[in-house]
Amino acid sequence: MVIKAMSSGLQADLDVLDSLNTCTTCGICTENCPAGVNPPELIERARRELVTRGSMTRSQADLSRNIFESGNTFGDPRDRLSWLQNRRLLKKKAEYVYFVGCMNSYRYTKTAERIFAILSRFGATLLPAEQCCGSPLLRTGFDAARFVDENTRQIEEIEAKTVITGCAGCYTTLKKNYAKQFEVVSVSEFLAEHISELAPKPLDLTVTYHDPCHLGRHNNIYEQPRRLIEAICRLKEMKATRKDARCCGGGGGVRAGYRDLSLQMARRRLQDVPDGVDYIITSCPLCVRNLRDGGAGERVIDLVDLVAKAVL
Repeated sequence: MVIKAMSSGLQADLDVLDSLNTCTTCGICTENCPAGVNPPELIERARRELVTRGSMTRSQADLSRNIFESGNTFGDPRDRLSWLQNRRLLKKKAEYVYFVGCMNSYRYTKTAERIFAILSRFGATLLPAEQCCGSPLLRTGFDAARFVDENTRQIEEIEAKTVITGCAGCYTTLKKNYAKQFEVVSVSEFLAEHISELAPKPLDLTVTYHDPCHLGRHNNIYEQPRRLIEAICRLKEMKATRKDARCCGGGGGVRAGYRDLSLQMARRRLQDVPDGVDYIITSCPLCVRNLRDGGAGERVIDLVDLVAKAVL
């Protein structure tokens, strides 16, 4: 009704901005809608319309400025590859490219190191001047063509056939908003396919798995992460899993603009964690961050951090 009113020419006030921008675009409503409506798609279109009119929240404006000025969501001026100790590992041509993403490039650099250490075994390289994939811009109503074009140019220059992502948001964006001249796979898909070559040693651990919205509901990647986990240790499922998994609260710009709501959602998700688990595993750095901040602390780790315990 709000979007229809906007399309009729009514101006959006602060309540309308809050209404449209407190959606994490997680897609659980789409899964459960008997009419087959896709509310996140409508929400994103409405956000684009508002931004085009110059109507946005302060957090939207700050996030977009960070990305346009620095090429990352944090506005961090540091070299995006500062975590890479040996630059001789970079190749001019490669079949596989690991797309690191903003979170792992600047916040979870150890995870980035571990992913690249594993993927290097298969000849993967990195983009020499990776930019934000554009997901935060697209989710909050802005144009991301500049970043899509630049990342695509570098991928083509390397002649990569496959781009491997360690972030659920990067995965959705590269898969659906970039041209189709290369294949996009998540690191969990890639490692599940190559599990026999990795030969992981069994670990005496019990873990649970949180399905990231942009891997699960948006792209139906449910079984590959679980195959990886079960090849390493015991898996004890959450109360709500797969298409019914609750959102961590971090996506769609909600963490940036409505932190209290975001953490409230994280705390609600943590109520689904079963007793007796050593770690909460997920396949998205934003989920790692929000669930940690929601109260789980260092018990939340990336799936690759678990794999690294078994193979590195």
